[in-house]
Amino acid sequence: MIVRIMGEGQFDVADVDSEVLQRYDNEVEDAVRSGDEEAVKSKLSALHDFVIEHGKPVSDDFLGTSDFVIPFVDASLEEISELLTGEGFIPDPA
Repeated sequence: MIVRIMGEGQFDVADVDSEVLQRYDNEVEDAVRSGDEEAVKSKLSALHDFVIEHGKPVSDDFLGTSDFVIPFVDASLEEISELLTGEGFIPDPA
């Protein structure tokens, strides 16, 4: 599974603990729903950090698409909201 962090690049998170990744994603979604921009930035930053620390950077010559897109940390609440699906940035596992 390839995740693109806008402005940061792509990361392969296939070997990342999906429950932890989903928890971070859900926390961002909950913060967006609350409308608390400070909480959104904090939770989004934590999601970014987790993906960058635990995912594997995808090489620049990779021609495939990203499965999911996560906005850059400084995105506005409106920009973040536009990228959210009904299940956060990363859909809940079936």
